[in-house]
Amino acid sequence: MYRTHTCGELRLSNSSQEATLSGWVQRVRNLGAMTFVDLRDRYGITQLVIDDESSEELKSLVAKLGREYVIQAKGVVRERSSKNNKIPTGEVELEVKEITILNESVIPPFTIEDESDGGDEIRMKYRYLDLRRNPVRNNMILRATMAHHIRNYLNGKQFIETETPVLIKSTPEGARDFIVPSRMNQGEFYALPQSPQVFKQLLMVAGFDRYYQIVKCFRDEDLRADRQPEFTQIDCEMSFVEQDDILNTFEGLTRYLLKEMKNVEVDEFPRMPYSEAIERYGSDKPDIRFGMEFNDISETVKGNNFKVFDDAEYIGAICAEGCATYTRKQLDGLTNFVKKPQIGAKGLVYVKCNEDGSFKSSVDKFYSQEDIKKWADQCDAKAGDLILVLSGDKGHTQNALCELRLEMGNQLGLRDKNVFKPLWVVDFPLLEWDEDAKRFHAMHHPFTSPKAEDYHLLETDPGKVRANAYDLVINGVEIGGGSVRIFDSELQSTMFSLLGFTKEQAEYQFGFLMNAFKYGAPPHAGIAFGFDRLASLFAGLDSIRDVIAFPKNNSGRDVMIDSPSIIATEQLDELSLKLEVKED
Repeated sequence: MYRTHTCGELRLSNSSQEATLSGWVQRVRNLGAMTFVDLRDRYGITQLVIDDESSEELKSLVAKLGREYVIQAKGVVRERSSKNNKIPTGEVELEVKEITILNESVIPPFTIEDESDGGDEIRMKYRYLDLRRNPVRNNMILRATMAHHIRNYLNGKQFIETETPVLIKSTPEGARDFIVPSRMNQGEFYALPQSPQVFKQLLMVAGFDRYYQIVKCFRDEDLRADRQPEFTQIDCEMSFVEQDDILNTFEGLTRYLLKEMKNVEVDEFPRMPYSEAIERYGSDKPDIRFGMEFNDISETVKGNNFKVFDDAEYIGAICAEGCATYTRKQLDGLTNFVKKPQIGAKGLVYVKCNEDGSFKSSVDKFYSQEDIKKWADQCDAKAGDLILVLSGDKGHTQNALCELRLEMGNQLGLRDKNVFKPLWVVDFPLLEWDEDAKRFHAMHHPFTSPKAEDYHLLETDPGKVRANAYDLVINGVEIGGGSVRIFDSELQSTMFSLLGFTKEQAEYQFGFLMNAFKYGAPPHAGIAFGFDRLASLFAGLDSIRDVIAFPKNNSGRDVMIDSPSIIATEQLDELSLKLEVKED
């Protein structure tokens, strides 16, 4: 056999026993009279020792060893004279009697250690080597453990795990589809699913009652830290339920995962309307680990001949507690931060609340001390605090102020990754107006039910209709979202009409679903959690890329296998496709 124990298994209780280990050479230390080899596998590291009394053949073999050689070592376990309390096997070593080189290795392009010297791009190119490192491998173990707990919880709640198709029909709503040409049906195309939405609704029509799937989804959209072209979600649907049933069930799942994965207990899941989240935090996924809520001081500050404020639709302020000591350099840094193109503010106004009760602001020549005291009172600012103000168009300014609030939270250490503050954001708008297309789009998807009390607005003022939709947010990250579904054919037809579908278009795209509803569709609702986002949250990471075994880079490329790639002309011909290259 290749091994009797793993490299993380041996202890003092194994002393004097014979053992066989297999793994990768982490490091070789030749001290003359003795040679030490650190042997690594996924379970840990064990020190091998080759004494001066060992055979010349063994010494010669050990002299050939290099980093990442795959070897088998046979010997006797003994107590180490110099113990290493940083690793579980640090009290013992294997006195080697025999070594077999199973496979040699070229010198790796970066060190396979917890703190590697490899940059992101090189580690992505050699991802199979990066996965040997403890931090990356531990992320994969965390991911696998999380999947196990999810299945335990949902199976215990009588959910049925069901696979849905990967080759489906393209739909016009949502993000761009990835398209797959069909060889057997020339000129026609499959799409990869952005979610299993219609299939899980059909499973409710089929009477499955409770469905779940840990499923791959695909969206052809611009990438960022929490997006990948292919991602995994925990997809769920339930029949004969209302919004509270979904929220209570998946609060339970979230509590269960936090307890099992992080040993954290969370009591409260506040519920906040979308409109309130925007007014208080400028975001539909607010981080409520800290305060610093928005104050609309528009009416208070206008009318003093300060054109920047007088011409603004909205003037919003946040109060940073204890930050009146910020230097000019720090304040200039904040100004430069909000002026970044991705944030887009034109400038920043500040007010220092001095300990003596006076105020120092960047607009002193326009406002008296009495004027600014009104700002401070409205922001509940006290001596020692710093007020930061942005102005402009309302939506744009709220977005910028949200980014500034998060930056201040980072600077002040208020965004502790070991603290978890969940909340539900509810009552989203059902529709959003696309000015370019001159029509409404579904804010969630076309199957989301409007709130019953807003039905009367569908014909007269659809932009004011609220959706029976909900998002779970933890620490400023949207972990999951869902909605109560439309299950009535007539209401679904009205929804398609509001979205600009003709009857013929609706029939072509979703006729199968509408037809299914005619056979007794139950009231149903669902939700999907971002599996990758949840894993990165538990791992304390900012990017989902670090919890995916083989992720894409920021350009959507897999630099390890060099994908996407050009395909052979013969394959294009089989598909009746022609590749046109645009000239510069």
